Amino acid sequence: MPLRHRHAAAAAGFACTFAFATLAAADTITVITSFPKELTAAYKKAYEAKFPNDKLEILNKNTAAGIAYVREQAAGSRPEVFWASAPDAFEVLSAHKLLQKANLANPAVPAKIGAYPINDPDGYYYGQALAGYGIMWNTRYVAANKLPEAREWADLARPEFFGHVAISSPSRSGTTHLTVETILQGEGWKNGWAQMLAISGNCAAITERSFGVPEGVANGQFGYGLVVDFFGLAAKYSGLPVDFVYPSVTAIVPANIGLIDGSKSPEGGKRFIGYALSEEGQQLLLDKAISRLPVLPATYAKAPAGYPNPFAGKIQAKVNFDSNLSESRYYVVRALFDQTVTFRHKELVEATRAIHAAEKRLGGRSSRELDEARRLAYSPPIDEKQAVDKALVALFTADKKDAEASKRRAQVEDEWTTRARTNYARAVELANSVK
Repeated sequence: MPLRHRHAAAAAGFACTFAFATLAAADTITVITSFPKELTAAYKKAYEAKFPNDKLEILNKNTAAGIAYVREQAAGSRPEVFWASAPDAFEVLSAHKLLQKANLANPAVPAKIGAYPINDPDGYYYGQALAGYGIMWNTRYVAANKLPEAREWADLARPEFFGHVAISSPSRSGTTHLTVETILQGEGWKNGWAQMLAISGNCAAITERSFGVPEGVANGQFGYGLVVDFFGLAAKYSGLPVDFVYPSVTAIVPANIGLIDGSKSPEGGKRFIGYALSEEGQQLLLDKAISRLPVLPATYAKAPAGYPNPFAGKIQAKVNFDSNLSESRYYVVRALFDQTVTFRHKELVEATRAIHAAEKRLGGRSSRELDEARRLAYSPPIDEKQAVDKALVALFTADKKDAEASKRRAQVEDEWTTRARTNYARAVELANSVK
């Protein structure tokens, strides 16, 4: 049988299986997700219309909190479905044996996006949408403040953008974690952290919620924000005065959905996952309030003019995202960001302010003091090798009941935050000494 006929037959088989599932018994299906209500409400309404005896219960938590919640629940009482943008989060769940194979892959979905598998090769979770990471800005704010164009991450570290940028924390947002990890992988650990710290020093705020960044940009509180693409695209296609760009150092990776092992109603969970992967479920992603990238290529034929299509080569993503590397240092990167940025943001901002002022005084001339100030302000407390050290990683992945590990982890975090505070203070002194 020719390959295209085999694909057509397989797709027809998936459609028949899904159609049969619509006749299955009713259940309450709990979905744990980090996605905004615009998306979850649309899926809840459409799914319950198709399965009128089922009830879809949405449990909204950020990705890190969602993982912790699943880990804390006893087998037999866990939610049915985990649905989030972070592939490394699914690797964490898989490593803890908290996902169950569902055999629901839609054969009409390509095997890969670029070099990245859309579905888990081991079959524990599926790509339900695609996501890229980039820069969102408020067009009115930018014009009013006469700000230059920002199309690359490095642009946001320039002095013109001081006080005009916002980001959330990786510990509060799985998509922010992926943005940070994409920069670290694209630029390398040392240069990636230097860029991330310099951008964070330019930030007006480290928002408490991932939604706080796009909402702040949309309402003019911030000029620019580092966001996952659907935040920027949804606001743009909904008519708000915003725009969005993918920097060259970005990645396109799947936003995943998976069946949680030990759930109350695994068959109900399978029904919802099958719906989300079906042609009807994929079409929902094009709703202007959602504006996500479907994994089903045929869906783009119904997209608005100019809609980004990752299968058409219009998004140039230079980073081949390594989810295994990201998973291996997942908790360490989150803790590093919090100890050097989230909890020390005021000091980082002051160091950045002093560095920009020194650069202006020098007018392009070199200075050893300024070079040292930059090094102190924009270097992480540990190197790349230390970040995946098994003993260190074990401290951040240990059970909360392990008192000794918790004590040692607190000591490590205190060392990092003390070093950051000391370095920022010294950077201010050195930068202010520049004449």
